[in-house]
Amino acid sequence: MIVPSIDIMNGRAVQLRGGKQAPLDAGDPRELAERYSRVGEFAVVDLDAAMGKGSNRELILGLCKNYDVRVGGGIRTIELALEYLNAGARKIMIGTAAKPEFLSNLPKERLIAALDSKNETIMVEGWTKPRDGSVGDAIEALAPYVAGFLVTFIETEGDQCGIDLERAKALIKRAPNHKFTFAGGAAGGARGIADIAALDAVGADIQAGTSLVLGDLSLADAFAAPLKSDRSDGLWPTLVCDESGKSLGLVYSNRESLTFALESGKGTYHSRSRGLWVKGESSGNGQQLIRADLDCDRDTIRFTVRQDGVGFCHLGRRTCFDDGYGLEKLNRTITQRMKDAPQGSYTRRLFTDERLLAAKLREEAQELVDAKTKDEAVFEAADVMYFSLVRVISLGGSLADIEAELERRSLRVTRRPGNAKPGFEGPEGKSEWKSIH
Repeated sequence: MIVPSIDIMNGRAVQLRGGKQAPLDAGDPRELAERYSRVGEFAVVDLDAAMGKGSNRELILGLCKNYDVRVGGGIRTIELALEYLNAGARKIMIGTAAKPEFLSNLPKERLIAALDSKNETIMVEGWTKPRDGSVGDAIEALAPYVAGFLVTFIETEGDQCGIDLERAKALIKRAPNHKFTFAGGAAGGARGIADIAALDAVGADIQAGTSLVLGDLSLADAFAAPLKSDRSDGLWPTLVCDESGKSLGLVYSNRESLTFALESGKGTYHSRSRGLWVKGESSGNGQQLIRADLDCDRDTIRFTVRQDGVGFCHLGRRTCFDDGYGLEKLNRTITQRMKDAPQGSYTRRLFTDERLLAAKLREEAQELVDAKTKDEAVFEAADVMYFSLVRVISLGGSLADIEAELERRSLRVTRRPGNAKPGFEGPEGKSEWKSIH
């Protein structure tokens, strides 16, 4: 697969060529991040920190919060590594500090050892200093401590001459159970597409920046490189899901629709009767494309979207199978009631009387604490969820925002003790809920 890369210097996205900064300003990293996030995880590298000339930490922490990113560049302390991981970085790429004694203090499953090679010599500190040992030997030595490797061929970085596939495959054999990503020389056009497909076939990815920024390799072509189809018309079945992963329906994509979707950020498909189909242009039930993914067999696409309006189905339902269920349906119901509930109704009171809503939240939470059976706990938990969603929606949030926060928390490495706050503890430090009656 393709892993788009954003190299940051002085707050701007740049591209390097052969280890030196080229006269190429790639623009605002946040704008690139919004675009690249549509094909999944992307890389962010702090070049200033890597070279010991400053830091883009605050900018990168913001990207960690909003996107699926892997972060590298100048991560040489455990404190900074943990800060990025706790902020939501899916993985961190460790270069100069990639040594067993450092890596063993961090979660292996979220570590990538970044090995930069120039004519077979390992380079560190932003490609400015050589280090003893070969890349292959370093891979074998570090394999017990990391989940994967990023290998950059510095001598071809930015030249778009293509990845040396035989060299890449030889390195993969040194740690066959690890995930490899290769950078340096990612080409545009047919060569770039072929390289992505070839490496994907052996379980490896290509990290690219220059070819994407210059437009020599389109995001759609890079994403679709491993795709295949067993259909006579060459279309790719596309499963459309909401932010919770629930299926909305099955449609089809081709190169044209995929390109439009990834560039525009709109749910766009190929209609076998109408051609290019931008969802919602006629119905008003549009979609924001959050990200696209390939399945394990590389013959199906999944679009994760934020669905507007009544739903995806032409029958006016949430999905092509039913009208949805569970918390997602409750979220839609409460949102609609906030708009439509008449004055004087109980629903309107909940949205306008903060004291009433606060009292109900305390009441239902207390009843959940007091529950003695499974059925009682389930019943009271449903009430807590209902009134919690009312509160979140009244402040402009949604169920998707809650789920995103829970996902971010799942990525934290260091956690708070979790003790009750003052006023919520009873005798001997035990939690105690205060009755509002």
